[in-house]
Amino acid sequence: MLDRANTSPDIRGMYIGGSWVPAARTFDDLNPSDNSLYARIPDGSREDMRRAIEAAHAAFPAWSALPFHERAHMLLKIADAWEARKEDFIAAAVGEGGGWFGKGVFEAGYVAEVFRSASALCYQNIGEVLPSEHGKFSTATRWPLGVVSVISPWNMPGILTSRGFAAALAVGNTVVLKPSEDTPFSGGLFFAEVLEAAGVPPGVFNVVTCSRESVGAVGDEMIENPLVKAVSFTGSTAVGRHIAAKAGAYLKKACVELGGKDSLIILEDADLEHAAKAANFGSFMHQGQVCMSTEKILVHESVYDDFMSRFLARAAKLRTGHTRDKDNVIGPLVNTRQALRVKALIDDAVAKGATVELGGKCWDNFVEPTVLTNVNGSMDIWNDETFGPVVIVCPFRTEEEAIALNNDTEYGLTSAIMTADEARALRLAGRLETGMVHVNCQNINDEPHVPFGGVKASGVGRYGGRWSLDAFTELRWITLDRGGRHFPPVF
Repeated sequence: MLDRANTSPDIRGMYIGGSWVPAARTFDDLNPSDNSLYARIPDGSREDMRRAIEAAHAAFPAWSALPFHERAHMLLKIADAWEARKEDFIAAAVGEGGGWFGKGVFEAGYVAEVFRSASALCYQNIGEVLPSEHGKFSTATRWPLGVVSVISPWNMPGILTSRGFAAALAVGNTVVLKPSEDTPFSGGLFFAEVLEAAGVPPGVFNVVTCSRESVGAVGDEMIENPLVKAVSFTGSTAVGRHIAAKAGAYLKKACVELGGKDSLIILEDADLEHAAKAANFGSFMHQGQVCMSTEKILVHESVYDDFMSRFLARAAKLRTGHTRDKDNVIGPLVNTRQALRVKALIDDAVAKGATVELGGKCWDNFVEPTVLTNVNGSMDIWNDETFGPVVIVCPFRTEEEAIALNNDTEYGLTSAIMTADEARALRLAGRLETGMVHVNCQNINDEPHVPFGGVKASGVGRYGGRWSLDAFTELRWITLDRGGRHFPPVF
């Protein structure tokens, strides 16, 4: 398996209109564990994306007209084709994405369920019969939009890419995908290979890869092109604001799932051993490079010392290093730019008085699991999403203080509460400004059929299950008049 991770994939080109198409130039895709060359990737242009959009538009009438059960069957075939390639994806997630082997196994096992869950949408109620004061047969029904642009991130290239387009395909849209320049294979071209193997018709699904230098022009085409009817984006809040604003200017739907500054609240009656284990996973899984990662641990002062001794002992056992070694649970950050950013956040906090309880060392693209205390609002790390293996621990005295500390952020993705009192947890959950709250678990939770998304600067819209219909369909009011509507005699 790990030998595969160190083997470059066969890059056949971009995937447009059912064909593999070369680009005029390529860019280097690096293995973040050592910055060695992983693959040379087509550096697509705005013109390439325009051709992909036109191919998707041409495929839309036939795909949207398919009987619903035939689209459902196709999504199940995609799930089967993915399952046949799971080991190849794990290798790519390790070699290209810098993920721990266990993270790759989890992600590979999850993606097939995204497509199976989406297939179920084909059988769901997609309309309503409404009362009519004129005796009409009045309906509100959902219809596919057309071409949907999907821009996917690098941190969970399997799960977050599939989630971005599976429901869109299920309800009859066609798709153009631009994966992150940091994971263009595992988050893009690999999917093209899978959907081609499943027999998805030409043009229904298209992939254009591009470098960081080209992403502005390619991304603009994905929003500005009049054939595109909606945009699906998962990524940083800074980029998400730009995409949502541009989509709004063009009056197009946008479903954007963005960053978080997520808190885990540990009340005085919590099971501290369970809380320490959950906090360790939530803070450091995939180097903290998850939008749902636990970035703040808020601990009742009466159990603070006991919790910290348990938590630090667990975190100290996590090994950091090259992902070719399965025992290295903490791999590299995705690129040197991100590693330097996280180091700068640690340095700023320490310079302003924060205490490093564990870790703090940084080298190459690696950052040790790091625990900081005595952090306050003057430090960048209190406000900025870290997206690295760094967590803040802060004591509190009262529920009101815990709520205020949780809500003291522009973000609102997830929160978590540890307590033996579920009624108390539900009362608190109603006051936490997040789109998701998890009781007696950590922040990183997701299932294909649930309404996933945040509030405030963490996004607009929801992915998952029937809630995806809002993002990827339009409502149409259709009536049948049966003689009940009367007009004034003058007409």
